[in-house]
Amino acid sequence: MKLILSGEWLNAKGLMSFPVKGVLFPPDLNSIPLEDGFLIVSYDATAQTLNLPIKRTTLPPIIFLKLGDPSPLTPDPSPTRLSPCGMSLGREDFINKIRKIKEYIASGDVYQINLTSRFDFLLEGDPQSLFLSFYLRQPVPYAFFAQLEDLFIISGSMELFLKKTGSRLESRPIKGTGKNPREILSSPKEKAENLMITDMVRNDIGRVARTGSVRVEELFKVERYKTLCQMHSTVVGETDKTLPQILKATFPPASVTGAPKYRAVQIIDLLEPHARGYYCGTAGLIRKNGDFTLSVLIRTAFGGGSKISYFAGCGIVWDSDPEKEWEELLLKVKAFYP
Repeated sequence: MKLILSGEWLNAKGLMSFPVKGVLFPPDLNSIPLEDGFLIVSYDATAQTLNLPIKRTTLPPIIFLKLGDPSPLTPDPSPTRLSPCGMSLGREDFINKIRKIKEYIASGDVYQINLTSRFDFLLEGDPQSLFLSFYLRQPVPYAFFAQLEDLFIISGSMELFLKKTGSRLESRPIKGTGKNPREILSSPKEKAENLMITDMVRNDIGRVARTGSVRVEELFKVERYKTLCQMHSTVVGETDKTLPQILKATFPPASVTGAPKYRAVQIIDLLEPHARGYYCGTAGLIRKNGDFTLSVLIRTAFGGGSKISYFAGCGIVWDSDPEKEWEELLLKVKAFYP
């Protein structure tokens, strides 16, 4: 068992390796231990928070790792090879699903849907080396590698779901993808997409925040990464709620579902032939004093043995161009499978 985190989780640089001293599998969000550790929550937990039937995996929906003290890790990956062996939604199917989403938008069911596809690979080599190579191609703040016997999870996420420091609760939803900042900032579609999700996050945080404390601190900020640029906004509020209470009010993350969330999740389950599993869930460090830092599990893969699946998705709105959305999907896969 092992856990590797990018240093930004700890306000440090580089990579940090943690010894795993124990593993718990809480049956529900209420059972998450309020102690120091690393938490992983699958998108499967959506069935708990929204009381909706969705496709689920057979993997543990909640994992809690008890950790020892970290030590710096020098990335020195051995060679690995990924061989594509299928995808849940190919180009034609993905584009047809986008057209179907536009019908839902036209009928007033939703304003936005996050549509995803699963990319399946056979892995030759060590999954830790695969993660290290992935991280070196695109360093991000919330990268991690977790291995529990045959299960391994690789995440190259740059998106903050929720961070609680004292009474301050913060979220930085990402919506808006492109090859450069000008391309994103000049697009009314990308800004509209980001604004819709930012408003959803305001509402989600408002469910657990003190009245009048919720505000947008930052709007339409573009960050550069090695293979793409992303736009995020920052929403904050003040709260005295616990982690389980906050997760039950805000999970799954708004940026990976759509608006309104409940109907979006229903439509996602109708359109996507795959269970999302850990992809689109959340993970991060939690502290016994009640503080925590949780990412959104985008740019995430998981598997066992020689099989691994990587996922990517796009936010679809009324003026989405299906061909451009497919190109964006492939752009998001590039850092994992160049």
